[in-house]
Amino acid sequence: MQGFICVFGVLELPVFVTLRPGFWQFSPMRTRRPAAEQLPADELFRSRLENQIDVRNPLVQLSHRLPWSALEQALSPRLPATTGAGGRPALPVRLIAGLLYLKHAYDLSDEAVCERWLENPYWQFFTGEVVFQTCVPCDPSSLTRWRQRLGEAGMEALLAHTINTAHTMKAVDARKLSRVIVDTTVKEKAIAHPTDSRLLEVARKKLVLLAKRHGIALRQTDARQGPGLSRKAGRYAHARQFKRMRKVLRRQRTILGRVSRDLQRKLAQLEPSVRERIGVWLERAQRLLAQRPKDKQKLYALHAPEVECMSKGKASSPYECGVKVGIAVSARKGLIVGARSFPGHPYDGDTLAEQLEQARGLLQDVNVIPKVAIVDLGYRGRDVEGVQILHRGKAKTLTRRQWRWIKRRQAVEPVIGHLKLEV
Repeated sequence: MQGFICVFGVLELPVFVTLRPGFWQFSPMRTRRPAAEQLPADELFRSRLENQIDVRNPLVQLSHRLPWSALEQALSPRLPATTGAGGRPALPVRLIAGLLYLKHAYDLSDEAVCERWLENPYWQFFTGEVVFQTCVPCDPSSLTRWRQRLGEAGMEALLAHTINTAHTMKAVDARKLSRVIVDTTVKEKAIAHPTDSRLLEVARKKLVLLAKRHGIALRQTDARQGPGLSRKAGRYAHARQFKRMRKVLRRQRTILGRVSRDLQRKLAQLEPSVRERIGVWLERAQRLLAQRPKDKQKLYALHAPEVECMSKGKASSPYECGVKVGIAVSARKGLIVGARSFPGHPYDGDTLAEQLEQARGLLQDVNVIPKVAIVDLGYRGRDVEGVQILHRGKAKTLTRRQWRWIKRRQAVEPVIGHLKLEV
């Protein structure tokens, strides 16, 4: 028997649907939610997106050019299909990559990109949907977890396929990718202004919270006195009564030291994994207690110890708290061919070799090797084997043609400005 006929009424009209044998049986558990291309071509009462949208839209054209299958093969090892304890199937790789592309292209938050995806059929088609969806693709917090799973190597794979697509669409000539402009900037972190009184109070609250969460009874928590001291230090600083302010800071350090020592003594009764987790915060508290205003490599944020305070010589913002980032763009079209963070506030010249090595790896699919790097005077004194370094410090040996390329160096500045505002 090939099937049987089922009759039911919809809007008082009979509808005949052929049901195949075994439709009621449950299929085996899938390891990943099927991609939209694997869904049935025609669904009852639902029209395909490609029949409703304008195929000349840029996102539609780009979706046909991006190598989704190659991208899925590159990212699948970093995006596990299921968790160890089971759970619902994971999202398709194309949906994850598409949402990340759209988020950065339109400068949206995780929540906003999911909301606009629900309203925009072109975005849904770009991420691989066949029919219009009426539910959000995922919880916005899932995008954060996917980015953490992708890591630096996964983001480099996304950037490499972007470069390959630009070359395939002839948006950039491969021969012009051999000249790159390299510069560094400071990507500011989402941290509060780093004052000593606030950091000491946040460290005390964190240690008290960890002790309470794991059932440790502290002798004193200073839950009432701590916030008052933090406010008092701010008032004294505003009134320029610095002697009183320093007295409050000494009291805050005394309280934090007492809480941390009490918690350290009672760690032996906990499990090794819990001791390790609390030990990270105890180490940061000790680092905070030991640092002084003139010290180097200070702790500016408890949740982001990699943050450094850097001066880039700008009148509007003399100091920026964040991480140094290197950017490499093509000298002509401004296509980003490299982006990497450099924690620890290294000298710009010491980052050049690693930045060019990354650009060489991202450009290997288009058979291009960076041969000329145009930089500013912050890279003086450093050379890279096989790459010609051009900057104004070599004025006596530069030809007229090389001077014209050096005048293109500032083309990287608007690219950095867009990246800092949109990422």
